[in-house]
Amino acid sequence: MATIFTKIVNGEIPAYKVAETDNFLAFLDIHPQVKGHTLCIPKKEVDYLFDLDDETYLGLHAFSREVARALEKTVPCNRIATAVIGLEVPHAHVHLMPINNMADFGFGRGGVQMNAEEMEELAAQIRANIVNM
Repeated sequence: MATIFTKIVNGEIPAYKVAETDNFLAFLDIHPQVKGHTLCIPKKEVDYLFDLDDETYLGLHAFSREVARALEKTVPCNRIATAVIGLEVPHAHVHLMPINNMADFGFGRGGVQMNAEEMEELAAQIRANIVNM
C-alpha cells in the first residue's frame, strides 16, 4: 500500500510543494513544529533512510541542502536544523526546521498553527529562493 508521501508524489493528495526534481520532492509539513518546517523525500518509496541505495541517499541530502538554503533565505533563523526520525510515515524523509535556539527544535510540543493561505504563501516564497535545481 502506498504511503501518504507516495500519494503526494503521485498527485493523489495535495501538498504545499517547495521544490521538485525527477527524483525528489520537498513540501511543507502540514503539522509544522516551526514556521517553515519542510519535508524532503525521495520519490522512490523506501521505508528507512539507511536502506536507500547510495545514489538516492546522497542525492536526498544534496537536494535537502538546496532546500535548506532557500528556507534560510525565506524564514529568519540562526540555523536550519535537520532531523531524521522515520517513525511517523514509512517513507524515508528529512525534516528541515528553521530554528533560533534549541527550544525551537522539538517534536510533540504542539508546533505552530498556519492556515492554508499562509502555507501557500510561504511555499511560494521558498520556491522563489530555490537556486540550484
